[in-house]
Amino acid sequence: QVQLVESGGGLVQAGGSLRLSCAASGRTFSYYAMGWFRQAPGKEREFVAAISWSGGSTAYADSVKGRFTISRDNAKNTVYLQMNSLKPEDTAVYYCAKGSYGSSPYDYHYWGQGTQVTVSS
Repeated sequence: QVQLVESGGGLVQAGGSLRLSCAASGRTFSYYAMGWFRQAPGKEREFVAAISWSGGSTAYADSVKGRFTISRDNAKNTVYLQMNSLKPEDTAVYYCAKGSYGSSPYDYHYWGQGTQVTVSS
């Protein structure tokens, strides 16, 4: 049973930074791409960032490009999302996901429970 556990969310002022972590169980972490998605109240889940199994390819939503960085440590079965220059519109529940490299939620088969990020103005 694959488990993904996010951590690192919280309350931060606009312009601040947070680093999210997602720890995965199991021995197949390094075989799969990982993604971060977010969902704000009343809105659909949206793509934030993705990283290939090796870390050699990354992709970002236009709204976070240049501010967020996705990375992974296969030895630790962990994927990270470094978020800088945070804006109030980044407020959402952030989810990590494991699956195929892509920007659609349908590319991913396993999901974490989510971690809340709140950015105050």
